[in-house]
Amino acid sequence: MAPAPLLEVHPPNGPSNGEAPADQQKSQKQMTKQERRELQERQRAAKAAKTATGANGKPQGGKPANQPAAGGGAPSRKTADAASKLPSTGPAKTIEKAKAGQSSAADQLAKNQARGLLIFSHFGLPKPVSSAKGDIHPVIARTALQFSSFKITGANARCIATLTAFKTVIQDYVTPPNNTLSRHLMTYLSPQISHLVAARPMSVTMGNAIRQVKLDISGSDIDLPEQDAKDALCRKIDTYIRERIIIADQVIQETAGNKIKDDDVILTYARSSVVEKVLLEAHASGRKFSVIVVDSRPMLEGKRLLAMLSEAGIACTYVLLPALGSVIGEVSTVLVGAHSIHTNGAVYSRAGTALVAMMAKRHSVPVVVCCETYKFSETIQLDSFTKNELAPLGDLFSSFPNNKPRESLTLENKPNLEILNPLYDLTPPTCITAVVTEVGVIPPNSISSIPVALGRLL
Repeated sequence: MAPAPLLEVHPPNGPSNGEAPADQQKSQKQMTKQERRELQERQRAAKAAKTATGANGKPQGGKPANQPAAGGGAPSRKTADAASKLPSTGPAKTIEKAKAGQSSAADQLAKNQARGLLIFSHFGLPKPVSSAKGDIHPVIARTALQFSSFKITGANARCIATLTAFKTVIQDYVTPPNNTLSRHLMTYLSPQISHLVAARPMSVTMGNAIRQVKLDISGSDIDLPEQDAKDALCRKIDTYIRERIIIADQVIQETAGNKIKDDDVILTYARSSVVEKVLLEAHASGRKFSVIVVDSRPMLEGKRLLAMLSEAGIACTYVLLPALGSVIGEVSTVLVGAHSIHTNGAVYSRAGTALVAMMAKRHSVPVVVCCETYKFSETIQLDSFTKNELAPLGDLFSSFPNNKPRESLTLENKPNLEILNPLYDLTPPTCITAVVTEVGVIPPNSISSIPVALGRLL
């Protein structure tokens, strides 16, 4: 006769794994978020209790896994974590120790995090340049220090400083034996570029210029003597600076200057080198107009522009960004610069430019962007959150210009204070009337045609 089948018998309280009976369980879809979280906590506690059990299947010390062993021994770390998460009947000291451990870990994590809100931790932070890695040329080290301390700011100034430094690096470079300049110079320049990027994130202008320099190096004639090849590369760098920046600015000066008429009120924000040249050129040509310079903390770049325009004899008004609504009704045209311009027509510029453009559109004031074509980026950018930098603290931490400094208002070294100063913002193409470049005046919805206008395809 065949043996009777064996039956699986559970204790009256349910299965031995500590879970609720099947008729009392809910599926994951039927549970609320709170119920699923409680289930996960129970499972973790059961796993911690099982880990604390000895090899013979009994709890160590003859006590339940969620209680301390006899003789006052401390519970295991996992047991303490489980006790801190669940309402336990164990001693209060165990829970307090677990919470104290979590608090100390959180404090340590907060100390290790860089200053700035966690959600903006991917922004480029202004930081001192660390010790150089690799063979870094002194001129590159000096330029990196100037970048990190914001002694050199602006897309054009940074690009010119980078290319000028590269000229010195190329002239001092010596090709090792059994190597060619066109191949080894690229390897030698890589740590120089990395050192500059470590000081401040690479701008679009620097990226386009470095890409052109690498293209020129790879196309060098290997039959040329080394000094002749280096001289040829330096001449190409000079040509790039002259054609893509200096001459381009001169064309933009003339084109944008013709848009300024007598008795116009021009509003500009912060300081753009090309806008400054446009205003000075229009004034030199005999046009009578006034300028409203809108500025904002912490960099207050508009002060330098204000000094240049006032010295030239242009009637100026200086206001901070919160007062924009009080003066926008008097404005004829808004002239702003750009850090970069993207395929979708969006303009990436100093933080606050988008607010100025949107306010101008609200009051039907044309917004004209002055931008060289070498600032064009073939990428599409939809916001200023995915990529940005943090501005320097500027005068936020400086003493107030009173007889007695207000120590109570000093913001330095406050553990509960986070300083957030995004350096750039993105102006949507719908708020831009036209973009003035050296190849002509382009509407924002036709920015993608810039490479074609320059004689090359996307």
